[in-house]
Amino acid sequence: QVQLVESGGGLVQPGGSLRLSCAASGFTFRYSNMFWYRQAPGKERELVASISGGGGSTTYADSVKGRFTISRDNAKNTVYLQMNSLKPEDTAVYYCKKVSGSYAYWGQGTQVTVSS
Repeated sequence: QVQLVESGGGLVQPGGSLRLSCAASGFTFRYSNMFWYRQAPGKERELVASISGGGGSTTYADSVKGRFTISRDNAKNTVYLQMNSLKPEDTAVYYCKKVSGSYAYWGQGTQVTVSS
C-alpha cells in the first residue's frame, strides 16, 4: 500500500533553514509527480510546491518562490523540501502528497514552527 512518511520538521528561528523529507513506498515512485502542501492553524491546506516524476519540472507557490526548493532522489524514493529564509508565516504542518487517478494519498505531516 502507498505510504508517505514526512520528517525534518521542528522549531527554527526566523531566517533559518530546514529540510523536510518524504519517504515514499508502495508505488513506482519515479513515475509519480509529488507535492508538498502545508496547513496553518485555522487556514486551508495550500499547495507549496510540486515536482514531476523525473524532477525536471517544478512549481512553487508565490509565497515561497526564491526561498524553498523541491527536489527528489528517485533512487531513495524520497522527495525533499529545502526551506531557507523562513518566516513566522511559514509555520504550519507540512504534508507530502501523491495522486493516483482521482485519489490522493497524504502523509501524516511534520510540524514546522518559525519563532524567535
